[in-house]
Amino acid sequence: MDRRARYRHLLPFGLALIVSTVVSAPATAAVERAETAEGSAAPAAGLAATQIVPGSVNHTTINLTATYAVTLSLRYGTRAFNVNSTATIVNTSGVAIDRVELDLVPARLGHIALRTVEVDGRGVARHIDDQTVIVGLGGILPPGASVKVRVQYTSTLRSTIGGSDWMFTRANGIVDAYRWIPWVSRATPFDRPNNGDPFQTPVSPLVALKVQTDRPLRLVTSGRRTFVSADGLTQRFEARNVRDVTLTAAPDFHSISTLVGTTRVRYSYRSSANRATILDAAADALRALQSRLGPYPYTTFDVVQSAGGYGMESPALIWIPYGVSSANLRYLVSHETAHQWFYSLVGNDQANQPFVDEAMADFLARDITRTRRASRCSTSTLDRSIYQYSGSCYYEVIYIQGGNLIDTVRSKMGATRFWSTLRTFVADNRDRLVRTPSLLRALDDATPVDLSILFRPRFPRFY
Repeated sequence: MDRRARYRHLLPFGLALIVSTVVSAPATAAVERAETAEGSAAPAAGLAATQIVPGSVNHTTINLTATYAVTLSLRYGTRAFNVNSTATIVNTSGVAIDRVELDLVPARLGHIALRTVEVDGRGVARHIDDQTVIVGLGGILPPGASVKVRVQYTSTLRSTIGGSDWMFTRANGIVDAYRWIPWVSRATPFDRPNNGDPFQTPVSPLVALKVQTDRPLRLVTSGRRTFVSADGLTQRFEARNVRDVTLTAAPDFHSISTLVGTTRVRYSYRSSANRATILDAAADALRALQSRLGPYPYTTFDVVQSAGGYGMESPALIWIPYGVSSANLRYLVSHETAHQWFYSLVGNDQANQPFVDEAMADFLARDITRTRRASRCSTSTLDRSIYQYSGSCYYEVIYIQGGNLIDTVRSKMGATRFWSTLRTFVADNRDRLVRTPSLLRALDDATPVDLSILFRPRFPRFY
């Protein structure tokens, strides 16, 4: 189906203003309290001014700058996970748009119910497409203009870690929530035949988060805690220059920490198995990666024992699954730590061009841990999307073959020139989204050796 046809129901300015987006079932008391506390939109008589202008262009973009003010009501006992989020979005793309597409994993995993969707306090048309909430703006947002998009939803955490449930669950005593804030993105299919990451998100300058819980919980997020109430039931966090904000919680998390330079490296856990090894691996990886790629961008680095599933990266935070094999720990911690540079600092389309972050993270992790090995699948191209690799060979091709190709590039360029080029690439592309060809071109342009001989057969889409 033509994607444009799917959005024709998003009404133009004027008509959209009469569309009610509040479902008939009432919101929970917790969400209503959060709504009042954060200053929800006034009734129609007091609508705020808007920079939306009449018309439609049937266009959106990911090249927007958004800050987020979010209230989460988390009920550990019942697994209720209810969110009230307001994104202040500035159209920095240079072109007019009439809708925004917001990534939201609970739309697939959390039995989500949209309670309110508003643009500048006005109810507008909205549509859930897979893991994406598509919000019609009720008109055109010109370049340079800004808008407030409020999304209020209720959901329920899963209770297992099978499939992709581990991204949004309360299992093994731990709450894991990944990509749970409605975040500017582009419509992307969630289902894939492997464990690839179906995400692409721009950096937000600021996320202000308030979490209200039914019991005192130790919360670990991608942000810095700025407040905790005397009873421990309300906490506030602030995250700056992040592509998403992950939340992990347990009533009985313990932690150990160490310093790497001025960065506090902390491991939070329920099970103490391998705790010293994990903390040591994280500190070693952070130290080694800074020497290779440049400074780590945050003041803290949290390593958190997650409920299960796979290791996963977030800005300033990584998940190491409950019960992971000790034989794989140092590689896994190093790989997820490497994502602090390739994915967090230098972003990419993880769904359609996974080479940039996954191949680079594998190369860096195996360089640190000296665990490079040959691929167990036949040689394949490295320029396909995650949807085009089998479950059995995605890792072996993108991670192993991709990382080995980068290692060959280092050998041909020479280590000094290679690491200097990577440091410059990271600095030049900090907080941006890059495509695979830009990385390949940066490497090729930095050496008299013709690297296109290596790249052409592996990246036919780009050569």
